[in-house]
Parts: sequence; structure tokens; C-alpha cells
Amino acid sequence: MSDFLVKLGTNKAARSVLGTLGIPAPQQLRRATGGYAAAPLTDRTAWVGGQGLGVDLSALVSALGASPGDERADVLVFDGCSLDGPASLKELHTAFHPRIRGLARFGRVLVIGRPEATSATTGAALAQAALDGFVRSVAKEVGRKGATANLLRVAPGAEDHVVGALRFLLSDGSAYISGQPLTLDSQLDSEAPVFTERALKGRVALVTGAARGIGAATTRRLAAEGATVLLVDRPDANAELEELAGFVGGRALGCDITDPDAPARIAGALTELGGVDVVVHNAGVTRDRTLGRMPEADWDLVMNVNVAAILRIHEALAAGPLHDGARIVLLSSTVGIAGNVGQTNYACSKAAVAGLARRWATELSARRIGVAAIAPGFIETRMTAAIPLMTREGARRLSNLSQGGLPADVAEAITFLSSPLASGVTGQVLRVCGGSLVGA
Repeated sequence: MSDFLVKLGTNKAARSVLGTLGIPAPQQLRRATGGYAAAPLTDRTAWVGGQGLGVDLSALVSALGASPGDERADVLVFDGCSLDGPASLKELHTAFHPRIRGLARFGRVLVIGRPEATSATTGAALAQAALDGFVRSVAKEVGRKGATANLLRVAPGAEDHVVGALRFLLSDGSAYISGQPLTLDSQLDSEAPVFTERALKGRVALVTGAARGIGAATTRRLAAEGATVLLVDRPDANAELEELAGFVGGRALGCDITDPDAPARIAGALTELGGVDVVVHNAGVTRDRTLGRMPEADWDLVMNVNVAAILRIHEALAAGPLHDGARIVLLSSTVGIAGNVGQTNYACSKAAVAGLARRWATELSARRIGVAAIAPGFIETRMTAAIPLMTREGARRLSNLSQGGLPADVAEAITFLSSPLASGVTGQVLRVCGGSLVGA
């Protein structure tokens, strides 16, 4: 997908003119290719500072392949867990002021803190809350380099899970995640992640809406990590579904998830495969009109596909083939977080999906099942290709992205949340292509 502004953005003089005019000139971001690498930071430099987490972050970053760096580095990691009170926030300036301008293109900034609720003093809670605003602002400042900044909150007792989050957030796989807080929780009582290059080998995954777009990209990515995938989509997509299933060595199941017998058919197919370890609820529809012009049928269809069908499938899986220790990923949307004109039905449904992730995380914690939601911004799919040109370009620019994200960018985040690397993540809503990557 070519974009005139991306091409202009490769020219330094043109970028200056675009900046003067206030027009974003986003980067062609460096994306991940292939499966997880043993040392994703090979040939990159990293600076690590701060204290309080009680984990040797320098050793963990070094194990990912990075060599030491300082005022010019590809990766900046700051441990802010010991911050307590307004005066302590000066440490953020001391750490980043001499280094942030030297951050490399496509670099990574990661600040580590604690959840506010675990703070022992008011000063500590204040400082931990401040990290969120700091990181979101840094994300917007470094986005012009195609770099990202994120906040990792680590609950006491979840320190062993940090290595998996570092592996993802510091790698090219997180290229479209910036300005986001991610919390590692100890409530799952799950084992610390152990890296393998095929992180899902021997596991069975379900992907709904798998024939195209985000579902197809996710299917390919999960299969690349070794998963056996059950691909589910509407019968009218059978040709694409069967072709993709053959390519990844999975199994195709053509059915409309809103059919009364769909949950039983899906559960039966997964039982035949030995049960399910990863569930990705990706299928969804839009029927966009302003509320005053929206037919009842359009409201009902969106709620049935995007919410009610998920509930029915979940009930069938939880009572049968869903393994203890499984991972569930639901597709929400930034529209469900921020709302949008002409999408009251869609926004309502996707906010509900985010709510399901938070609810199920609590309900299923006794079974060590992790649940999370992905909230994509503007993603280039067949569905968005049907949007009128000017509306589509407006959505791209509002996300501060030249091309929007691609299905593969969302698939990377889904794969992380589906894998042991995210063993401490549950009840989270992770935004992808969320608008922090700016080009001006």
C-alpha cells in the first residue's frame, strides 16, 4: 500500500516542509518478520537505569542480545519502582534528559513501575500515577523517529514475568504499540515464561473470523509459533478458509458464529483436536449509521455477532475443551474506548468486549486462564478498503499514521498475549496503532 506522504517523509527537506505545514509525515516503521528470535536485540545498544524492582534488568536486556549503550542507544529502560513523592520525579529528568535526543530511530523506551494500588505511601502512589502521563508524552515526542515508549507496571510477586514482557515490548513486534500501560499481575499463579523459538508448539488455538484480514494474519502468526489452529469463518468464505488451513496445517470449520449450533460445533471440533489452549475471538461486523438513522436490524446484528456469539461460544468452551492455563484474547477497538460518530452500535459492542476481558480475568483466575483484549486503531483490511477515500484518509491521519496499521501488526500483539511470554498479563486492554506514533 503506497502512501504519498510516506514517500515524501523519506526526504529530509520535504519532512521539514510538511512539519511547517503541520502535516504528519509518519515513518515506515521497522516491523518484525518471522517467528520469535532468541536474541531480538542483537546489534542494538541499551541503557538501563533506576532501581526498586528487585530484578537485574541489565542482565535480562543483555540476554536479549543488546550491548551496553548510554547517550546514544536503541533501547532505554528505566526502573521507577522506588519513586516516592514529587521530588523523586526529578529522577525521570535526570535519566532521560541526556539520552532521549540520542535515542535511535525505531528505538524503544520502557519505564517500569508498580500499580498505584500497591503503593505503601501517598507519595509512592502519586509517583507511580505520574509515570503514566510521563510515558504518554514521551511516546508522542519520540514517535517522530518511529520509536515507541511504554509503561510496564509490575505487581509485587509478578517480577518473574518481566522477561516475557521485555522480550515483546523491546522488539520490533511492538512497532505499533506506544504510549500504553501494561500491568503484570501475580493473580494467575502461573509459571514464569521460558523462551522457546516456537512459543506455541504443541498447543491448539481457535481463531474466529479467520479467513481474511486480522484473523488470517493471526492464524499465520500463531501457526508460525507452532500452534495447530482451528479456523472458523462464515460458509461463504470456505474457499479462502480451506486454502489458509492447508497452508498452515490447520483445520477449517465453516460456520456462522451466530447460528444456534455454532458453539457446539466449535467445541466438538476442538475436543477432537485434544482441547484448546488459545482462543482468539476475532470475528466482528460493522453497520455504521448515526443513531437517529440506524435501523433496529443493524443494531441487533452488531450486538449478536460482536458480543452475544462470543458469550455463547465461551460458555460451550469453558464447560468442555478449554484447558486450564489457557489464554483468551478478544478483539475490542479504540472506537470502544473513545467512541465515534455513526458507530454507536459498534462502540457499544467493543466496549462490552473490553468489559468481558476484565470480568473473565477475575472469574477464570482460579483456572490460571489469562484473558486480555486488543483494541486496534485504524487497520488496513478489506472492510476498511470499502470506506470512502476521504473518510479513510481522515481515519489514518487521526491515528497519526500514514497507512494505518496492518493486520500483521495486530497479529503480533495477539500472538504475544496468546503465548507464555504474557503469563503475567490478564484483564488488560492493549491498544495497537493507538495514535502515539507521530510524524510531525
